[in-house]
Amino acid sequence: MLLKILLIIAAIWLVFAVLGFLIKGALVLGVIALILFGATSAWAWVKRNA
Repeated sequence: MLLKILLIIAAIWLVFAVLGFLIKGALVLGVIALILFGATSAWAWVKRNA
């Protein structure tokens, strides 16, 4: 169940990152979303291996 939630959150961050890089004014949103996507993915990987 936790992995499904983390996967959904990671997908949302990925969508925000793509939108941030497509819209020039939202470049900061893209960078923040990529950082959060990486953090969420790392947390999911650690939880899966624990």
